[in-house]
Amino acid sequence: MERGIEQGRDREKALVLHLLDRRLGGVEDRLLDRIRPLPIDDIEALREALLDFETEADLLTWLSQCPASLAE
Repeated sequence: MERGIEQGRDREKALVLHLLDRRLGGVEDRLLDRIRPLPIDDIEALREALLDFETEADLLTWLSQCPASLAE
């Protein structure tokens, strides 16, 4: 059961990264490195927020306000 939960989290992260890539036309590796370790709650929040993103600057602003991202 634990493995299934972890797989679900991995799929959610992969989906959010894919959506970011489509929305912004690519995401720099340095930003991906900040996103990948985020807890699932923050990934879910990012999934909702990215619908309003127009540029990479919007993603940077969101990351700057995400406590988990700052801890990295």
